[in-house]
Amino acid sequence: MTFIDFKKLLLDAEITIPKFSKLIKVSEKNLQAYKQKGVVPNTIAVIVTCFSQMKKNGMDYHSIIDSLELEAKTKKGAGFSKKEKDNSHKTKQKINID
Repeated sequence: MTFIDFKKLLLDAEITIPKFSKLIKVSEKNLQAYKQKGVVPNTIAVIVTCFSQMKKNGMDYHSIIDSLELEAKTKKGAGFSKKEKDNSHKTKQKINID
């Protein structure tokens, strides 16, 4: 599916790219990157097509997707982490020398 067709189906589904990205828990930045490629992945094409058809048939796809309780993926090991390291497994021993 071309990015243009993707955008048309978003209009049919009455949803914007930012709202679509939040709903399906995919980065908006990733969705916008498909614009440069000119095409969207098959899974995104299927989702937006279903949303468009559901909207045409009067179905509330928002509540259906919300009920799935999707979680956004997070990158692990990239960049600097703000988490503190858990050093509880490390113990120091004092040696007394008299």
